[in-house]
Amino acid sequence: MLKLCIALQLAAMAALASLENRVTRQRDERGSVTIQEVLWAVAAIAIVGIVVAAIKAFVTSESGKIK
Repeated sequence: MLKLCIALQLAAMAALASLENRVTRQRDERGSVTIQEVLWAVAAIAIVGIVVAAIKAFVTSESGKIK
């Protein structure tokens, strides 16, 4: 009976220690993307899209002039 009591107590203490470790542990943010990086990526994609559209419009208008 004593062995069972000790085993249950050790299991409970291990569970509480694990729970406490999860609560107090700092979140590891290595590899995460910030909002600023996402905004820069969206801005770069928008600029590239505008440039591609301008070049396409120029080429289309110049190709109409070819006889």
